[in-house]
Amino acid sequence: MDNHLKDHIEYLLCVNIEGVRSVSGGDTSQGYLLETESELFFCKVNHADQADTLFLAEKKALEAIASTKTIAVPKVVLCEVLDKGGFLVMQYIAPKRASPQEMEHFGHQLAQLHQNSATDTFGWEADNYIGSLPQSNKVNSDWAKFYVAERLLPQLRLAADEKRLLDDEIPSEKTLLKACQTLFPVVKPSLLHGDLWSGNYIISQDGQPYLIDPATYYGHHEVDIAMTRLFGGFDTSFYGAYNEHFPQIGGEEERKDIYQLYFLLVHLNLFGKSYYRPVKDLLNRYF
Repeated sequence: MDNHLKDHIEYLLCVNIEGVRSVSGGDTSQGYLLETESELFFCKVNHADQADTLFLAEKKALEAIASTKTIAVPKVVLCEVLDKGGFLVMQYIAPKRASPQEMEHFGHQLAQLHQNSATDTFGWEADNYIGSLPQSNKVNSDWAKFYVAERLLPQLRLAADEKRLLDDEIPSEKTLLKACQTLFPVVKPSLLHGDLWSGNYIISQDGQPYLIDPATYYGHHEVDIAMTRLFGGFDTSFYGAYNEHFPQIGGEEERKDIYQLYFLLVHLNLFGKSYYRPVKDLLNRYF
């Protein structure tokens, strides 16, 4: 972090920053731990052109989750634009290794978040981001239509534009919609984290689950669960607790695959060819 930005944050917070330490800020931003005499802050800095809108979307998502009073998120302190890019300052949550009991608590709290259905439509009040990629959130009252139009098709088209998939490997919108309408149940919109892998939650030192780096919108609650299972899965106590609130109705395995397809397409578009085969296998299996 350069001294100009450090001085600017000191001025805005009216504090003296005694130490700045580089820490992980995710795949898209630089992260810093800011130490003051009485408090610690986490600061994300990004110099990309879209950083100001990216951080504003993150701020709004964190505040939306916090407003449900179901599961904790870090409190946002500052969200500012730079000459190029922007920065986000939040409460710092010191992590610890989760116990099975704490993961059980996490499962209950996530289910309570998903029980928030403050709307009859799927989507969000504005577009946001999944990682550094734009995520379209145009509202739709039909979940299958929303998922195809706002999730699968944009990523498939981006993959074609970037030559990561061939045009003839991409199913038509009609084919995608028919499969999704067959496999998706009628569901109520749930407030989602939107990108819930193991790097996007923290168990605090006092055992409290916190959600971080959301890509929030209203969707089917199984989307978050599908993402938790993509890279190895969470502790079994998490799923046992969660399923007390959302008993299985059948077809979860197939829906998991199709919901994971979106995240795999995102990874294909962000990180390249190592994700081609799992994407192609799912496209062949369902479409």
